[in-house]
Amino acid sequence: MFAVIRTGGKQYRVQKDDVIKVERLAGEPGATVALDQVLMVDGGKGPTIGSPLVDGASVAATVLDQARADKILVFKKKRRKNYRRMHGHRQDLTVLRITDITVGGKKRRAAKPKGTVEPEVGEDPPEPVEAAKQTSIQQSATEATASDQPETTGEPEDDGTRENT
Repeated sequence: MFAVIRTGGKQYRVQKDDVIKVERLAGEPGATVALDQVLMVDGGKGPTIGSPLVDGASVAATVLDQARADKILVFKKKRRKNYRRMHGHRQDLTVLRITDITVGGKKRRAAKPKGTVEPEVGEDPPEPVEAAKQTSIQQSATEATASDQPETTGEPEDDGTRENT
């Protein structure tokens, strides 16, 4: 059985007893961490792919160590301008041992499409065609009132009393 998990912006394919290095997670060595962002699980009967996550699936891991990665040197240079900058970076890592992969839990109901309205008990559901007609009538009424008014430019009108120089 294996699973694909997401942590620290990266995806990892893990099995039981795998040792992986992930970006820093909170926890002392020996602590148990639950990784619940499971993207896919394969238990031998075929893969279960989440959209985006598998419902009720989680991966348990034990923190082995809090470590740091090798130093990465970042060198910037602009030729003929005497511009050289060198910076270093060491990423904080957590070393994990995968102890268990669980699949199960309650299935969530499918998400309802946006814009649908649940009818209350004893009420008929609203008809979407009438609602669309009403909104188009309201929009055309507001456009008609806006076009009846004269446009103003924000400049004072010329009454002819001032001379242009």
